[in-house]
Amino acid sequence: MAVGHGFHATMTAQPGKGDELVAFLLDAPSLSNEDCVVFLVSRSAGDPDVVSVTEGWTSEEAHGRFFATEEAQALVAKLQPLLTGESRYTDEVPVGGKAAF
Repeated sequence: MAVGHGFHATMTAQPGKGDELVAFLLDAPSLSNEDCVVFLVSRSAGDPDVVSVTEGWTSEEAHGRFFATEEAQALVAKLQPLLTGESRYTDEVPVGGKAAF
């Protein structure tokens, strides 16, 4: 399935909450959504409270439909208290490569 829309987000967890943030993201409903083609969670090697997510969706519309659902809005609401407020988002579309876990 092709990726038509994506983004990369880097978030800073509340001090000591990096593990909780990673676990939360790895349980995100995006992972089971068929329009979510790429969902990679990573963290800084130097600061375990800095966590990044790269997402690739079939289209911007599919991403918008998903994030308009009650399930996604509940996820965002639960995510916010884990964060310091320091986040960076970059629009991007993965064009190739490999992810194997």
